[in-house]
Amino acid sequence: MPRVGESDSAAGRGLGVYYVHTLGCQMNVHDSERISGVLESTGYVQANADQVEGKDLDLIVLNTCAVRENASDKMYGTLGMWAELKRERPDMQIAVGGCMAQKDRDRIAQRAPWVDAVFGTKNIASLPNLLHEARDSHHSQVEVLQDLEYFPSQLPVSRASAVSSWVSISVGCNNTCTFCIVPAVRGKERDRRAGDVLDEIQRCVDGGAKEVTLLGQNVNSYGYSTGDRFAFSKLLRACGDIEGLERVRFTSPHPAAFTDDVITAMAETPNIMHQLHMPLQSGSDRILRAMRRSYRSERFTTILGKVRDAMPDAQISTDIIVGFPGESDEDFEQTMRMVEESRFSSAFTFQYSPRPGTPAASMQQVPHDVVQERFERLNHLQEAITAEQMQAFVGHDVEVLVTDAKGRKDADTKRVTGRERSGTLVHIGTPEGCPRPQVGDVVTCTVTHAGKHYLIADPDPRLIDHRYTVRR
Repeated sequence: MPRVGESDSAAGRGLGVYYVHTLGCQMNVHDSERISGVLESTGYVQANADQVEGKDLDLIVLNTCAVRENASDKMYGTLGMWAELKRERPDMQIAVGGCMAQKDRDRIAQRAPWVDAVFGTKNIASLPNLLHEARDSHHSQVEVLQDLEYFPSQLPVSRASAVSSWVSISVGCNNTCTFCIVPAVRGKERDRRAGDVLDEIQRCVDGGAKEVTLLGQNVNSYGYSTGDRFAFSKLLRACGDIEGLERVRFTSPHPAAFTDDVITAMAETPNIMHQLHMPLQSGSDRILRAMRRSYRSERFTTILGKVRDAMPDAQISTDIIVGFPGESDEDFEQTMRMVEESRFSSAFTFQYSPRPGTPAASMQQVPHDVVQERFERLNHLQEAITAEQMQAFVGHDVEVLVTDAKGRKDADTKRVTGRERSGTLVHIGTPEGCPRPQVGDVVTCTVTHAGKHYLIADPDPRLIDHRYTVRR
């Protein structure tokens, strides 16, 4: 009899080889680290790069997203490809978790009967038992809880990065945006105790992490459930007291709850990065009302002004939905003007996608060709703004935390990769005779070229004051 969570084929080797494929947001990425931790605690071993194709896998887990329609298409497309693999290797197991599993558990079991287990966002810990029961009964197992079984932080974790860690400070969402399915699949907002969050961050640092990203659906409303509207800024300041923690980021804040004390904490706490992802969604107040977003364009602009007054070097990114039901030409032009004025470093732009069960799905839809034309115009504008901001880095020194030292063969230069303090990706060439940086090193270097969404810092003898220092 194999151990719980271990496949029959793995039992003969004493190991089960698993692979987790993740769709969606940072919250899903972190959930996948918890899925990995739970599996490894029961005897599985994570697949290496050569095993991911499936020939040597005992288990494949798909962690799904439900935010947009194409996420659903991606899920069923991926499961369709895995069906052939399952036919070739019937002892291999397939599991589906995440937001789509939480939302459409029965539909998944019907459309993909070769799936062995379906589990939700609230019962990750159940996965090994579901797999064991599926193996014994030769029937698919479906278990999706409506109430949170364990706060994710209570589960084992297998982190994908040695130097950068995700730390969840809350789960769920109390907002009622008309386009969003997240509250239905993630539930109401629940906050962790600040002491528990700080303890986890300390463990990350003790394990070698130099950077953490605080996660929440509305990360800056942390503490509101207990009546402490300053809890998030207090948490940021407390992060500044953790020795060895060099960088702290957070995502995603909500404009309605973004208060001055958070801006002050960001500006005054040295290890809080001057990077902000602030979802705009639309520049039209009429559309913001239809979306049930509890702020207006003036409020959003005021926040950006305060952030830039306190932190002139701040890099601000955003989310924008194009073609929300009822969006007129004038509504879209207001969004374009807002983007032009806001000068975002980057924007995640989406064509509106109706999600069944949300109020917006029954509203009057904008024709697809109109949405496509607006989408292309918006992206063209934002790409030009982003290129301008990337070019502004050239000739200036940046401090880069190296996250990938395997090397990139590009223009005959082997480069390492990391992110500078505002979050921009940087590829660094090592000057001749200098030490090659390793993961976790901090490199101060001079930017020599700008790409569309990244920077390059190569050795350049023409620059007399070219900088290159490595701190371990």
